[in-house]
Amino acid sequence: MQDIDAIDRTILSILSQEARIPMKSLAGRIGLSRSATTERVTRLEKAGVIRGYRADIGQLEEGTIQAFLLVTLKRTPSIGVLDRLAGFSTVRKVSSVSGQLDLVVEVEVGSINALNELRNEVATMDNVEDLTTSIVLRRDIERS
Repeated sequence: MQDIDAIDRTILSILSQEARIPMKSLAGRIGLSRSATTERVTRLEKAGVIRGYRADIGQLEEGTIQAFLLVTLKRTPSIGVLDRLAGFSTVRKVSSVSGQLDLVVEVEVGSINALNELRNEVATMDNVEDLTTSIVLRRDIERS
């Protein structure tokens, strides 16, 4: 792909905030014709710079609590711990990471009590050495 110029950057900035903006409105905001704007957007899509358009969905339920369980294992790998984590419907993602931690477990629960119960279950697993819990207060930036 050729270099991205200032107009392309403006298009990307607008689309990142307003993915559903009509092409006519986008063209008016950047000062180009609708056909020239469409060509630029199509070129950015084909080059993989624009990979898709998606809805940014907020928290669906007011009472939902999201948290990270930061797990240190006694030894790695630990398929048993991963298998047990996979059995919890409240576990959304599990990532193996480098550094002092071994696993980052993203969870979504209905209450603090449910979080404490899940935390206790994980903390008492055979190969878990240490567990720290961080509750998500707000998601400031979230991309997929």
